Amino acid sequence: MVIPKNRRTKAEIWAVWWKNGYPPYFGKAINSVNIIGIHVIIDNTVLDLNKQKVLSFNRTLDMQHGILKREFSIETDKGIINVVAERFVSLAEKELLAISYTINSSYEANIILKPYLDANVHNLDSNYDETFWEMLGEFEIEESMAILTKTKENPFGAPRFTVAAAMSCWAEGLVCNKTFSKSGYVEMEYSGIIKPNIPVTLEKFSLIFTDRDHAEDALIPRSTRAASRARQVGYSELKEKHISQWLGRWHDADVEIEGDDAAQQGIRFNLFHLLSTYSGEDPRLNIGPKGFTGEKYGGATYWDTEAYCLPVYMSISGQDVAKQLLIYRHIQLPEAYINAQAQGLKGALFPMVTFTGLECHNEWEITFEEIHRNGAMVYAIYNYTHYTGKTDYILNEGFDVICGVARFYADRVHFSKNKNKYMIHGVTGPNEYENNINNNWYTNRLASWCLELFINLCKKVDSSKLKEHDISESELALMNDIITNMYYCEDKELNIFIQHDTFMDKDLMPVSDIPENERPINQNWSWDKVLRSCFIKQADVLQGLYFFNHLYDNETIKRNFDFYEPMTVHESSLSPCVHSILAAQIGYQDKAVEMYMRTSRLDLDNINNDTDDGLHITSMAGSWLSIVQGFSGMRNINELSFAPFLPKEWKSYSFKINYRDNILKVYVTSENVHFELIRGEGLSFKVFDKEYTLKDTLKISLKQ
Repeated sequence: MVIPKNRRTKAEIWAVWWKNGYPPYFGKAINSVNIIGIHVIIDNTVLDLNKQKVLSFNRTLDMQHGILKREFSIETDKGIINVVAERFVSLAEKELLAISYTINSSYEANIILKPYLDANVHNLDSNYDETFWEMLGEFEIEESMAILTKTKENPFGAPRFTVAAAMSCWAEGLVCNKTFSKSGYVEMEYSGIIKPNIPVTLEKFSLIFTDRDHAEDALIPRSTRAASRARQVGYSELKEKHISQWLGRWHDADVEIEGDDAAQQGIRFNLFHLLSTYSGEDPRLNIGPKGFTGEKYGGATYWDTEAYCLPVYMSISGQDVAKQLLIYRHIQLPEAYINAQAQGLKGALFPMVTFTGLECHNEWEITFEEIHRNGAMVYAIYNYTHYTGKTDYILNEGFDVICGVARFYADRVHFSKNKNKYMIHGVTGPNEYENNINNNWYTNRLASWCLELFINLCKKVDSSKLKEHDISESELALMNDIITNMYYCEDKELNIFIQHDTFMDKDLMPVSDIPENERPINQNWSWDKVLRSCFIKQADVLQGLYFFNHLYDNETIKRNFDFYEPMTVHESSLSPCVHSILAAQIGYQDKAVEMYMRTSRLDLDNINNDTDDGLHITSMAGSWLSIVQGFSGMRNINELSFAPFLPKEWKSYSFKINYRDNILKVYVTSENVHFELIRGEGLSFKVFDKEYTLKDTLKISLKQ
């Protein structure tokens, strides 16, 4: 089958990447071997949907079972050809992709199927079709074929990776009578005569092995043996094992919504991609903003993981899965110290964009100035500790991270003699539509909070930890002084927190004043115009009120929400969920639902006109957060609590959380909220500020 030139085929391997030479700190995930390809030739004519008459075409993503299926019919001068193609990336066999390709004809025809592997690939943004792979060889071992490749040599010290791709096939009604290979390409040829209305099926089993997990000299023998084993097991049995794994994941992760199909489809679509992207098996891995769905952002790790994804995985996959995300950052702590030293600062600066812990981003206003990401690392540890009730991590590996971050912030501030306050100048907050600003409220508040947490932990950790990090009383005294005298922008008249020093000097206006044909502004305005405007890309002050909502009353949150939300364009995929959660908290139920629908259907409806760049994987966590933290009002800092409401368009919704070795189901209807203990010894929590203990089931009226 011919693949159109404007359609990309891609296979990305997690943590296999290549570092570009200019600038030397820019890295990206690279397109790997095409393992899905099958050429189809019927009566000497290549199957090409661009050229043949297509009678029907249907593509279905079965999210419950993790299977992609395509069905189409074409008309030739002799009759009708029907094709059913199905594939899955196995959850049961982590390196396996399996394909079933069935052809049925209304007439007798000669058919040739050519399953292949092709390493002659490039990225969409490659310069002049630049390639990244060195071809090491093609192999044919018994009934399997394979390719061995290695990322190209580079002069910048970036590690190289060796990758083997192998395939083995089985066909019903066809015979393999030929193989072919050339540099970076191997192919099998199956041929035969197809009888009218008697289908033929090809099963293709492809595997990718890398030297991250296997010795380089073992890649070809192991991958080809695995391909042969898959062939012997067969597609049907492998599919059953794969489905069983998916059903297990959905059992605890699913969110059910009754009365709104669009809302239901949105949350399940997002959960499917979250469950597909990360499983927590390997602490060397993390979650890229686009996952494996697009090349934008290079497949690297951002602070999105700690701020948005960790609480979701903690609840739907368990604390051990979430802990791997924390360990990922601890592994890279030495590189974070290098990043800080490169800026002439003490402590540790976690990168804005990374694969290995070293900074991989080349925009100074983001790399050097968006230092709030450091605080997200600390908040994730804090959040994990409160959710699990376990202190072993925060008092050991977590303390190492928090110490490095605290020292960075303590060195990054400066003391203003003019105001007798500590300040942080030259930053970019979460709102990236402003750069090089001074005293971003969120950054200052987060930095001060990190220092406060560090000082408190110093009183709890073993004395050996204090000696290990050479923590002195004078250092802690300076941090205390910074906490006491940190400068925060506030407007006393409006009684709100100000985003940064000069924000109130801008021409303030609501988003509704922007002509519809000029939105999104990042695609229609010059960058100069964007930077000078008052418009906010995503929650900034409100991000701080989301993180620290337990420290501020609802009136404070409401005043700031009322001021900032009308100026927020939500052109970051991370924006709607924070606004949904806060809107629910302050009683703006319609706004909460509006923002939920935006975050849950962002990619399905291409709301930001950028889905072509890839799905917004990390922000998909926001749809779950909007329901669980927003609509059900779940909070877990200090204690577990709920304050649920039911959106008026819905009949009910339900979800499960894995909380401190208990599986709790929450079911909300128009009248009541029902709690059911699925597994565990029982737990206590608050609902509408009243304490309850759950041992079995519990029903509470929503009319409080």
